[in-house]
Amino acid sequence: MRPSILFPLFADIKTLPGLGPKIAALVERAAGPHLVDLLWHMPTGLVDRRFSPAIADAPEGAVVTLRVRVAEHFPSRRRGMPYKVRCEDASGEIDLVYFHAKGDYLEKLLPVGADRVVSGKIERYRDGVQMPHPDHVAPPEQFEAIATVEPTYGLTAGLSPKVLVKAIKAAVAKAPELPEWADKNLVAQRGWPSWRTALTQAHAPKENSDTQPGTVVRSRLAYDELFANQLALALVRARDRRRPGRSVKGDGRLRDKVLAALPFKLTGSQTVALSEILGDMGAPGRMQRLLQGDVGSGKTVVAFLAMLTAIEAGYQAALMAPTEILARQHYETILPLAEAAGIEVAVLTGRDKGKVKQATIERLAAGQISVVVGTHALFEDDVAFDNLGLAVIDEQHRFGVHQRVAFAAKGASEEGGVDTLIMTATPIPRTLVMCAYGDMDVSKLTEKPPGRKPIKTVALPLERMDEVVERVRALIDKGARVYWVCPLVDESEIIDLAAATERYADLTARFGEARVHLIHGKLKPTQKDAAMDAFVNGPPGVLVATTVIEVGVNVPSATVMVIEHAERFGLAQLHQLRGRVGRGAAESSCVLLYGQPLGQTAKARLEILRETEDGFRIAEKDLELRGAGEVLGTKQSGLPQFRLADLAEHADLLEIARDDARVLLEADPTLETPRGKAVRTLLYLFERDAAFKLARTG
Repeated sequence: MRPSILFPLFADIKTLPGLGPKIAALVERAAGPHLVDLLWHMPTGLVDRRFSPAIADAPEGAVVTLRVRVAEHFPSRRRGMPYKVRCEDASGEIDLVYFHAKGDYLEKLLPVGADRVVSGKIERYRDGVQMPHPDHVAPPEQFEAIATVEPTYGLTAGLSPKVLVKAIKAAVAKAPELPEWADKNLVAQRGWPSWRTALTQAHAPKENSDTQPGTVVRSRLAYDELFANQLALALVRARDRRRPGRSVKGDGRLRDKVLAALPFKLTGSQTVALSEILGDMGAPGRMQRLLQGDVGSGKTVVAFLAMLTAIEAGYQAALMAPTEILARQHYETILPLAEAAGIEVAVLTGRDKGKVKQATIERLAAGQISVVVGTHALFEDDVAFDNLGLAVIDEQHRFGVHQRVAFAAKGASEEGGVDTLIMTATPIPRTLVMCAYGDMDVSKLTEKPPGRKPIKTVALPLERMDEVVERVRALIDKGARVYWVCPLVDESEIIDLAAATERYADLTARFGEARVHLIHGKLKPTQKDAAMDAFVNGPPGVLVATTVIEVGVNVPSATVMVIEHAERFGLAQLHQLRGRVGRGAAESSCVLLYGQPLGQTAKARLEILRETEDGFRIAEKDLELRGAGEVLGTKQSGLPQFRLADLAEHADLLEIARDDARVLLEADPTLETPRGKAVRTLLYLFERDAAFKLARTG
C-alpha cells in the first residue's frame, strides 16, 4: 500500500486549481496524469525577464519586462488582421499585438488608462516597436513576481508556457519532506541536498547551466531514480533466485551430433557462452540469462545447442521471435541441424491456420515435437506443452515484459519454473543492460564465425544516385545480389523520402522485372515469401525493402547493401541493416546514401559506421547521440523510461546505485530497518512498488 505521505503527489492533475478539463488534458499530454509527473517534468531552459528598460531603449529580439500605461485599442479592421493595444511610458510607445483574440477580453485585461506590467519579446515593425502576444500582462504590484528568471518546459500544441509553469509550481509546493533513503556518506561526499530541496531548486534555475543534467541537484534526482530502478531489479532477482527451478543436465549425445555436422567450429566466445548457459541450466535455480551477440555472431547455434541439452534431459524447448520472417529464418537455420540430431522441430506463427495449426498444437501438447519455433502465437491460450524446459526469446526488447512472463509460465510446474534465455542481435550499451536486464546474468558473443570478411562502408550524397544505380547494374551482371533499403513503403507528399514502391518501379524499369523484387510490412506473408524466394533462388538481382529485413534475414549470397536516406535511420538500425551482408565468404559492401545538408548528429552516425563494425561500440555511440529512451523503443518493451536520469551523463551514478542496492538488500532483504522503510517510500515514489510486492510474495 502506498505510504499516506505520498497520496497528494498521486492526485490527478485535474485537482489543481485553474485546470479545466481541456487544459488538464493538454498538461497530461505534456507531462503525465498525476502531480508526481509534473515533478519529473524538468526544465529545458529558462527565460530571463529581469531586463526592464524604457520602451525607447528596448532592443529588438530581447525579452523584456516593461512598466506601461494603456493608451488606446485598435481592433482588427478585417479578418486575419491583428488586434493592437497601444501602450506608453515616458520614452515612447509600443503596440501589444494579438491575433485571434476577442476584443472584450482584451478590454478587461488592458483597460485604457490603466498601468500594467507586460513581458515578452520585442520586435521592430515598420517604424514602431511591438510585442506580439505578451507572455505576461499583470497589475503593477506583480512586477517583482514577473521580472525574474522563469524556467521553460517541453510543451504540447495548444498549451501555454504560463499555464504549465503555474501547474508545476503548484505540484512542487505539494511535495513533502521525505525520509532520506540515500547513503549518508554518499550524500555528504557529493554535497547533495535533500530530495525535496533538490526538486525545488531544479524547478527554479538561475542560469541556463542550471538546467543541464550534470548539476548537483539534477545528479541527486537522477541518483534517486536510478537507485529505485536498481532496487526493483535486485528485488526481482532475489525473488527469482528463491523460486524453485529444475536441474536440466544433458548427456551431450545430441549436441555432439550437431557439432559434428556444423561446417565450422564454435568461436571462443560461443564456447564460453554455451558453457555459462549449460551451467545455469544444470543448477537448481531458474536460469534467467541474456545472450548478446553482434550481427552474425552465431547466437542461434548457441541457443539450439542449449535446446538440445533440454531435450537430452527429457524436456521440450521453444524459440519465440517477434516477426514471422525472423521466426521462419530461425526455423530454416535449425531444421538441418535438427535433422542431424534426429529430432523433430516445428514452426507455429500467426499465418498457420485450421487443421495444420491444430495438428501442430496437439502434437506439441503430446510431447511429439521436441522444438517449436514461432511468434506471438506461442503464448496463445490454446498452445500447451507436454514438458517445456527451456524458453528462448529472440529480440526480447520487441516484446512486452508480460509477454515474456506468459511464455515462460507455460512450462511451470510443481517441479519448478522454466529456464529462460533471451537473445538480442541489437548490441545493448552496458548501462542499458544494467537498467533493463539487471535481474539477469549476461553472456556476450564478440567474435564473428571464421571466414567472414570486413564490410566496406561508404557514404555518398543522393546526388550520386545514378552513379550508384549503374554500379549496382554492373554488380548484378556479374552475379551479385543486392539489398536496396528505403525508409517508407509508399510515396509521401509530406515527407520527401524515397518510397520502396517508387524505387522498385524505377529499378524495375532499368533492370527488368525478373531482376528486381519488393518486400515490405504491408505485403501478405505469402507475397513476402515469394519475393524472398525469387531473390535467393532466382537470377542475380535487387531486393527493394523497408526495415522489415532489419533482423533475421540471412542470405549469404547477398553482398551489397544500399540504404537510401541513411541520415533518417537510427544508428542501431543502420548497423543491423548493414549486417544483412557480409554473411558469406565473398567481399561485401554497404552504401549509405544521404540527403543534404547533413546535420551534426546524422554526420556522427555515418562516421562511426564507416569507422567500425563493432556493434557494442556503435551501441554506446547510439546511446550518446540519442539518449536511452529511443535506443530500444521503451514504450513497447517494458524498458525503463527515465525522466530524471541521463544514462550518458549519469553512468557513474548507475554503478553506485547498483552497488548501493546490493549492499542494502544484503543487510536488510525485507526493508524493515529505518532506512529500508525510507527506501520503500522511494520505490513507491518512482512507481517501482510492484517489485517490492513481488519480492514479498515470493
